[in-house]
Amino acid sequence: MQASNFILLALTGILAASVPLSMVWMATGSRRYRKLAWVIVFFTFDLIVFGGFTRLTDSGLGCPDWPGCYGEANPFLAHEHIAAAEALMPTGPVTKMKAWIEMIHRFLAMGIGFLIIGLMVASWLAWRRSKGRAASPWLPTLLFVWVCVQGAFGAWTVTLKLQPVIVTLHLLFGITLLALAAWLGGREDYLLHPAPALAPADALKLRRLRPLAWLAGAVLLVQLALGGWVSTNYATLACNDFPLCQGQIVPDMDFEHGFTLWRELGKTAAGHYLPFSALTAIHWVHRNFAAVVVLVLGLAAWRAWRLPGLHGTARNLVLVLSAQAFTGIATVFFSFPLAIAVLHNAGAALLVLLVTMLNYKVQYQLGSKSPTHAHAAAASAGHS
Repeated sequence: MQASNFILLALTGILAASVPLSMVWMATGSRRYRKLAWVIVFFTFDLIVFGGFTRLTDSGLGCPDWPGCYGEANPFLAHEHIAAAEALMPTGPVTKMKAWIEMIHRFLAMGIGFLIIGLMVASWLAWRRSKGRAASPWLPTLLFVWVCVQGAFGAWTVTLKLQPVIVTLHLLFGITLLALAAWLGGREDYLLHPAPALAPADALKLRRLRPLAWLAGAVLLVQLALGGWVSTNYATLACNDFPLCQGQIVPDMDFEHGFTLWRELGKTAAGHYLPFSALTAIHWVHRNFAAVVVLVLGLAAWRAWRLPGLHGTARNLVLVLSAQAFTGIATVFFSFPLAIAVLHNAGAALLVLLVTMLNYKVQYQLGSKSPTHAHAAAASAGHS
């Protein structure tokens, strides 16, 4: 890719970041930093949803190189190459529409990268100005490192031609980025508005809830990995009925080939075509593990429902969990309509946000290193 095209691509990313930055600039003092943290959460959520749309529309190779499109900064400049590829294979991986979907996804990712750089720089400057009294800058720094790793997996997704394990890891790293950003946003909320002291009985209930909240996060992560594996292997309709699968409780399944991680898309590790029974195994495991997710997250929400500061999170968790179960079943019943599949992807991201905030709120209220009013004042001075 020529230097001029790379600069133009970078400028496009900066332009994508300029709109949310202008929104943040309207805030004042410590609220500006907090607003930037939550803007990053919002756009990271959008990135994950649009990334799901990119995958579901088979647009992952809409531009078959990286970071540009046929060496150009955008599909406009690569029009001739795209048109030639589309004429050769009209229903192939490269079309004008798919190229734009893929590049918009990349532009959004670059914009988030620049926002995180701004957040990290502001955090370190505030920490130095306050002589270490402001909130630690290491979490924003971790966000920066993580988004760089996420970018690398985005590149490998293209260069390794949608290899399932790479695409699944790309999804998981994106979900983790969202969780880290939400944790940072929660920290900023409590720096500005510290929670009141807990009654001893409530503190005891929170201590009992904490391991269940962490378990909910672990179970959700496993289900997200399984869901990503279903999507990246195109196994969504391997079971076309519900609650049975191909009319059976336990259909014919090939777990060995289905869960071999390092292999090409649609192929076994030996290079043969992946048998349908392997796709069935992938779908069946994800579907049945969903029952574990509903049980654990539902129990965590029920335990959190009457605790101080957790009622809203618990209520929203129940609502999103119910909607997620509905969209998952509807995807099968309606033979994989795009809109419902995108909603299912969005529901997974919302569950990540809610479980992350549940864990943060529990951890903050119980932690010995909870932010105090003095820390809040220091943070306000540092970020002003």
